[in-house]
Amino acid sequence: MSSASTQTPMPRLATFADLLAIPEDQRYHEILDGEVIRKAMAGGEHGLSQLCVGRLLDPFGRKPNGSARPGGWWLVSDVEVELAPHEVVRPDVVGWRRERMPERPRGFPIRLRPDWVCEIMTDGDARRRDGLQKRRIYADCGVPHYWLLDTERERLTVLRLTASGYIEVLDVGRAERVRAEPFDALELQVGVLFGDDAD
Repeated sequence: MSSASTQTPMPRLATFADLLAIPEDQRYHEILDGEVIRKAMAGGEHGLSQLCVGRLLDPFGRKPNGSARPGGWWLVSDVEVELAPHEVVRPDVVGWRRERMPERPRGFPIRLRPDWVCEIMTDGDARRRDGLQKRRIYADCGVPHYWLLDTERERLTVLRLTASGYIEVLDVGRAERVRAEPFDALELQVGVLFGDDAD
C-alpha cells in the first residue's frame, strides 16, 4: 500500500475565480475541462463572420413581430457563460430563448445554460478545440443547438443535441440557402455569414 505522500496529487481544477485573477485588460480566457485556456486572437475573417452572424440573425434577436421578424431570442457575443463549476466558456455568439430568459442577459458570468451557441473556427487549434473539446462540453452541459462556422472551408455545420450527443443536421457551403435550426423560421443565405451581401 502506498502512502499518501507518494501518490500523484490530483490536479486543481480552475473556477471562475481563476479568471477573475487575470488582469482585466488581459482577460480573454475560458475554462475548459478545468483548465484556463486563452482564446486565440480574432483575425479579420473571425471578426467579420461574428458580425455577420449577428446581422443575419437580427430578425430573431427581438420581440416577435410577424413572419419577417420571428423574434424570441436574446443574441449576444463575447460573454462569459458558466456552464458548470469548471466549465466557463466565451462563445463567439450565443443565444437564449426569451421564454427561458425573460429579461436580457445580465451578470458576469451568465449562469443560465444557452439554447444555442455558435463558434467561429479560423485555424487548426480553433478547429480542434471547437469541433472536439467544446462540442463535448456543450453536449455534456445540455446546450440544445451548436453551430460551427468554418471560415477557411466556408462551411456552416449545424448540430442538434440528442440523448446520445450531437448529431449533424446540416453541413453546407456559402452558396446555399437553408433553414438552419433553431432559426428555421426564415431561410438564411449562408454566404452572408462570410461577408456576402444579402440578396
